[in-house]
Amino acid sequence: MKAFGEILLISCYELGHQPFALALPIGFLEKAEYQPDAIDTSVDPLDPERVGKAHFVGISVPMHTALRLGVQVAKRIREINPHCYICFYGLYASLNSEYLLKHVADFVIGGEFEIPLVHLIKTLEKGTTTPIKGVSHKTSFSSPFLDHLSFTQPKRELLPELGKYASLEENGSHRLVGYVETSRGCKHLCLHCPIPPVYNGRFFLIPQEVVLEDIRQQVKAGATHITFGDPDFLNGPRHSLKIVRALHQEFPHLTFDFTAKVEHIIKNKEIFPEFSEKGCIFMISAVESLSDTVLNQLKKNHTRKDIIEALSILRKIKIPMRPSLVSFTPWETLDDYIFMLNFVEEQELIDNIDPVQYTIRLLIPPGSSLLSNPSLKPFLGPLIQENFSYQWNHPDPRMETLQKKAAHVVEAATQTEEDPLITFHRIRELAISFKEHRSPREFQLSTPAPRKRPPRLTESWFCCAEPMENQLRSIEELKI
Repeated sequence: MKAFGEILLISCYELGHQPFALALPIGFLEKAEYQPDAIDTSVDPLDPERVGKAHFVGISVPMHTALRLGVQVAKRIREINPHCYICFYGLYASLNSEYLLKHVADFVIGGEFEIPLVHLIKTLEKGTTTPIKGVSHKTSFSSPFLDHLSFTQPKRELLPELGKYASLEENGSHRLVGYVETSRGCKHLCLHCPIPPVYNGRFFLIPQEVVLEDIRQQVKAGATHITFGDPDFLNGPRHSLKIVRALHQEFPHLTFDFTAKVEHIIKNKEIFPEFSEKGCIFMISAVESLSDTVLNQLKKNHTRKDIIEALSILRKIKIPMRPSLVSFTPWETLDDYIFMLNFVEEQELIDNIDPVQYTIRLLIPPGSSLLSNPSLKPFLGPLIQENFSYQWNHPDPRMETLQKKAAHVVEAATQTEEDPLITFHRIRELAISFKEHRSPREFQLSTPAPRKRPPRLTESWFCCAEPMENQLRSIEELKI
């Protein structure tokens, strides 16, 4: 499998950025003297000629949407090239290995997958059947590979150009965005997150020079903004700060964003002024809910009071927070939901939150840590295997109806590019309409303050959530 294209790596979706889960394994494979090809079906068609040439196809599934699309890609690959090996790798491969191996995959790799991926290809090339640590197949299961890697340099020459992906929108202009990771895994154990069942509280730092060289190649390709896509950029705060300092020294005009927990904002508040000085123009935090009951059920390790404190810390240094939400869980009441919307308005966060966040419904994949939460059991339904998630029902039927109607409002608003302020008030009026007792004052709109929309990426960020069906349909129809 040494000839170009006999190994084909495929990404189906990575939240609108150039796929890191192709760039890094390409680096490992090229170091092992292979010549892989790569396709990102989120922006380019699945080429039958390239699929037909492949002896081995690796499909990256770092998130739920990518998994659902990846299964459709695998079925199409089987039609085109029934004799090639198909391997699913990434976070959601581990969680769904039983289904994948039964229906579409020959192999599944989870955790730090790059070394097992190279070992698997070498083993297949030799025609042997030696068990490989970290690799599951139809007759042998292996747990996720969590050994430390000797990281090699990500390679991006085979990937689509940055202009095909989400851009940074700031003051009416758009800029090309690069994407890197400085760590993988997470040391926290939030129950709804898909990372703990695979990494079990472990995380791995990527060496500073590997990260910086990856940034250099993307700056050379035109990037003027970098997204640090770690599950939490502050799992290793000293490591992150060193990289930011080196980045700013080499590229003083480059801006960046990152994701971090509310508790890490508070714990590391002394380093945030330096982040601001060195180019951070916004950050994402998984706020999830304004209900302390919900936050406790999800084991988020922060409270509503902590959210307010984190917002205050960031405002003082003028770093906008872009909260992500899981607006619909079995424990979120209608009053909680309306309180959350009122909080967003009072805190002047309407322009900081993509409207899709108000529709996000809790996702419970196979293996989820939430399944160990006894308070979930009264609401939990069966595993819907083709959707790779458990069904659950809200105890208040109004919340089920509200979620569906809010999703329709957001879908229509997205298609017409409606002002987020208008969409927000549509959703708020919809939510209030479900109350049994309401006063006319609740429907009154506040006078909006002068608006300056904070910087944002043009692809909405969310996790731990069911993807919107129109998003899946559009990608399936155009690219597969």
